[in-house]
Order: sequence, then C-alpha cells, then structure tokens
Amino acid sequence: MHVLGGNNSRDDEEVMPVMMDPESSSQDTMLRGSAWMTAGSILSRILGAIYIIPWMAWMGSDYPAANALFAKGYNIYSLFLIISTAGIPGAISKQISHYNALDQYSTGNKLFKHGLKIMTFMGVIFGAIMYFGAPVLATLFTDGDPRSIPVIQSLAVAVLIIPILSILRGYLQGYSDMAPSAISQFIEQIARVIYLLVATYLIMIVNKGSYISAVVQSTFAAFIGAAVAILILVLALLRRLPKLRKLSQNGQPVADVNETNFTREIFEQAAPFIILDAGITFFNLFDQSTFNQFMRMFVNATSAQLDNYYSLFGFQANKLIMIVVSLSTAMAVTAVPILSGLYSKGNKDKIENQISNTLELFFFIMIPASLGMYAVAQPLWTTFYRYDALGVLMLQFSSIISILLGLFTVLSAVLQALYRNKLAIKYFVIGFIVKIAMQLPMIWLFHEFGPLVATSIGMAVVCWLMVRALHAIYPFNTGRITRRVSGIILFSLIMFISVIFVDWVVFHFVGNSDRIISVVALALEAGLGGVIYGYLVLKTSLADKILGSKVERIRRIFNIR
Repeated sequence: MHVLGGNNSRDDEEVMPVMMDPESSSQDTMLRGSAWMTAGSILSRILGAIYIIPWMAWMGSDYPAANALFAKGYNIYSLFLIISTAGIPGAISKQISHYNALDQYSTGNKLFKHGLKIMTFMGVIFGAIMYFGAPVLATLFTDGDPRSIPVIQSLAVAVLIIPILSILRGYLQGYSDMAPSAISQFIEQIARVIYLLVATYLIMIVNKGSYISAVVQSTFAAFIGAAVAILILVLALLRRLPKLRKLSQNGQPVADVNETNFTREIFEQAAPFIILDAGITFFNLFDQSTFNQFMRMFVNATSAQLDNYYSLFGFQANKLIMIVVSLSTAMAVTAVPILSGLYSKGNKDKIENQISNTLELFFFIMIPASLGMYAVAQPLWTTFYRYDALGVLMLQFSSIISILLGLFTVLSAVLQALYRNKLAIKYFVIGFIVKIAMQLPMIWLFHEFGPLVATSIGMAVVCWLMVRALHAIYPFNTGRITRRVSGIILFSLIMFISVIFVDWVVFHFVGNSDRIISVVALALEAGLGGVIYGYLVLKTSLADKILGSKVERIRRIFNIR
C-alpha cells in the first residue's frame, strides 16, 4: 500500500487537527482519545457479553460444557494473538509518535510499511503453528481434551489476519487518531456476534446438531469480525491519505535507515509489548493449566464440577470485568503516543504532569466502575447467566481485582512509552512468580476463589513496584493525586452504599432468580449510581480538576452550581 507520495505544497488547513504536535494540549488529546477508545471498547465488550444470553439458551443443557470449551479455546487464542502480533502495533504506535514529534513523518511511514510486511509474515507463521499444532496445544493447555482441537483450529484462521488489523490500528494511533480504531472495534464485534448467533441457531435449533460444532463456528466468528474491521480501517486510511502526504512532504526527509535496522528497531520496541500485553493472559492461562489438578488436592469434585468452577471465574466473571478493565486499556492506548512524543522532545515537566493526569483519569473512572459492578453483581449476573450465588460472589471479588488489572495495564503502558521496558518486564516477572508461588496455598485456603486471591496478590506486587519506580524517575505530584483520589473514593463509596441498599430492597421483596426483574433492577441501579457519582464530582468541581474546564458546560446543562 502506497501511503505517502506526490509533491503537493503545504496547506495548514488540510493538516489533520488530531495528527499534530503531541505536546500541545496533551490533556485534551488524552481525553479525546480515551473517549473514543473507551466508547469503542465498552460498546464492543457489552455486545460481546450480551450475546451470551441467546447463545446460552440455544445451547440448552450443553451450555456448561460448551462454555468451558469456548473459554479454553479463547485463552489459547489470546496468547497466540499477542505472540503473533508480537507487540508490533504498540511499538509502531510508539515509534510513529516518536518520529512525528521530531517532524520525521516520512521515516515513520517507512517504518509502518516495513512493519506491515513483518505482520503479514507473522500471521501466516503463527496461524499455521496454531492450526497444525492444535493437538499439542490441547495437551498442554486443556488437559488433553480432544474437543478443543477443532476449536483451536477455527481460531487459527483469525490469527492469520489479525496481525494486519492490529498494525493498521497502531499506525493511526501513533497519530493520536483513535476514532478509526474505536469504530472498527465496535463493527468488528457486531460482525462477529451476528455470525456467531446465526451459526449457533442453525446448528443447535434448526439442525439439532452438536454443541462442539456450534462452538467451533462461534470461535470462527473471530475471523469474520477481523476481516470486516480491516476493511473499515483501510477505508479510513484511504480517506486520510491526502493529509498524511502533506505531513510527510513538509517534514524532514526519510532518515537513512535500512530495512535491517528497521526490523531491529521494531522488535526491540515490540518485545516488551508482547510480554506485558500478554500479562493478564499469562495469569489466566496459568489458572487454566493448574486449576483442576490443584483443586483435586483439596476438593472431592468431578471433572464437570471443576469445569463449572473454572468457567465461573475464568470465563463468565472474567468476561464481565473485562468490560471495566477495557476502560484502562483505552487510556493506555491513548497515553502511549502522547508520552512517547513528550519523551522525544525531552520535556520532563510535561511528562510528570501527563503521568499525573493519566493516573487521576484512571482512578476517576475505574474506582466507581469497579465498585459499581460489585454493587450490581446480582442483577448483572442474573441478566447474563441466570442466578447463581457462587457466580455472583465470583463477580464481586473479580470486580475489586479489576482495579489492579487495570492499573497494571496503564502503568506498564506508561513505562513502555517512556522507554523503561526492562523495568516493566522485570516487575511483571516478579509479580507472576508471586502469583505462581501463592496459587497452591491460596487454593488450599479459599478453594475455587484461590486463583483470584493469588492473582490479586501478584498484581498488587507488580503495581506497587511500577508506581515506586515511575515516581523515582519522574517525581509526579503524589500529593495532588492523593487528594483527588481520596475524593473519588469517598464519592464512589457513597454511590456504592446507595446502590447496595436499593439492590437489597429490590431482591429482598421480589426474589433473585427472575431475569426480567434483574434487567429492570440493573438499569435502575446503574442509572442511580451514575447520577449520584456524576452529581457529586460535578458539584464539588472534582470533575473539572481531572477532566478540564470543558466540564463546566455539562454543569450548566444540568444546572449544577
């Protein structure tokens, strides 16, 4: 694909407003980018959870086995996805922003085109390994379950093309242009869910077929979604070509860097993204690989019961809390090019301020979101999965852990954007070792909750080490963050207590198993929580301090003084 070329003269009015100096108004860029990525991520995650309702109904009595099979296949797929993309999209985003900050747009585009070749090659290689190595992967990660082999093979087809999708997103994100990524993410999920539901309905309801065949088609839907998303991004890139050319033509000439140097540069920056992007997946795969064996040491349970326990926290609860964690992923994706640009310009003061802004925005969103999910866990779980007391407890515990998972995502992205890759990897490895060491004793103490406890301990260690190191290098304003986060926690707790009270009243009088009532209660409680938290942060001007002066417009609309 020829991205840059021609000899047009400079026209400042044609230069994309988002694709400009990463130093100017970095808070606005962060908020705008986070808003786009959050919207795309949240909508796609919600859609990815909603499909469970009809999917579960059509699976009927086979649902527990189908759900566990789906979860096992997807965990392996997630790992291969991260390896096959090799962290290159994050590295491309980071390096594109670096070159743009130095007015070397042509060099950045040359890097992108070389990266596109690498990603195509990686997709072919790892798609083939996953497809032909499916029996070995099933032995390693699913306790030799033969049912998982066709599921793994169906997902291998998606691995073939998703590296291309990822680098297209990384390129546009390097210009802090988040809208195409967000839109393509949502449309990708729509296409995936439509194919998944149609295929499942035809197999299970029309043809009365096997749930294994339905799961295979449900996982193959990842390829359908990715293909549609690539089309969306290519169209977006074509629309931006004239403006991209102008930036390139009027910047510095292409640096004298050969393809070998580009390849080395890409993989040097990509390696940390591989490890750290896969961080949560490594934790999940360790749970998946050890859960049944460790549980059998302390619990007398059948394989079906153990599959159900694992599915509750490893797939069902995890699917819901990842809606919340995706908020932090959106912030991390947005923060990388901003911080990388500031680092390239050597602006230490602005880096410190941007770190403070990023952490404050993270806590401003994540704390109320996590506590809110804890408060509405019962109607939320019943809406998606039918009432299950153990499942509700799993979701509540997982909701609190999501704060640590999100913080790890943001902190690792910040360290990588500031070229502290080795530190980020070192601290993750330490935390993962802690997780491994704590797994068996935590399962002994807390049985099916043990893996979650071990994860929380390991992630807490990682986050503490990262914050400490980051502050030592860039002493951001901890006093300001502490004051604002204290307000966030206070207002979140007021919201939490209010919603918990309403939840208790509703389910005390009407019971806890009706899905329709749960949907109504969920909407009521979520709306109430949002109104309470929103009013408090607007009334006290906390929102203004974190989100900027534009919040004043919202206050005027709702007449909050």
